Amino acid sequence: MAESAFCFIIADDHPLFRGALRQTLESQYPNARIEEAGTLEAVTGRLEKNGEVDLILLDLTMPGMRGFSGLMYLRAQYAGVPVVIVSANEDPQAIRRCVEFGASGFIPKSHGIDVIREAIAAVMDGNLWTPPEVDLSADDGTGDLVQRLSTLTPQQVRVLMMLSEGLLNKQIAYELSVSEATVKAHVSAILQKLGVESRTQAVIAASRIEAGQWQLGSEDGDETAATSA
Repeated sequence: MAESAFCFIIADDHPLFRGALRQTLESQYPNARIEEAGTLEAVTGRLEKNGEVDLILLDLTMPGMRGFSGLMYLRAQYAGVPVVIVSANEDPQAIRRCVEFGASGFIPKSHGIDVIREAIAAVMDGNLWTPPEVDLSADDGTGDLVQRLSTLTPQQVRVLMMLSEGLLNKQIAYELSVSEATVKAHVSAILQKLGVESRTQAVIAASRIEAGQWQLGSEDGDETAATSA
């Protein structure tokens, strides 16, 4: 593929870092088209308008995202677009999680420009890139849960995100422009896929692999089961 055909999306809510990353990409791929986004909604909007995106450089912490939810959503909704995480979080467990959820690479923000260029080039060549010192084979016992979360559809990921914020079914229905019955069906499917019995348990299960970034909403209470969720 000619470099002139490349299209990148830089997704980060810090304009200064977006600018620095843009300069790095422009020097590496002079003819590429580079778009910027500061929220998950802006990312999806650009993807809807332009399906020919070759790579998304995604920060883990942006408006519209909680923990790994943004990565989960993009990998489910736009499976053909590679995503590389560029994050200040250098926790090896977080890096492994991103790979398990389908990221093509993980670049710590503390790394220099030369390393960033090397990582992007490796991913553009179809390879996986993570910091060489990180052991991707380590297992903390949550592999089964990660697999279960990976089976959620894009809409189910969004519903789980909203459950974690403590939103009620009617509020989720309004946000997604669907009926409450549809939301209940999504919640039922989430509970079944995660192997839990209540929406509270679903959020707690997600929080196990999100390093505390999925917080249990106070409005959730102990509301239980698919029938009442």
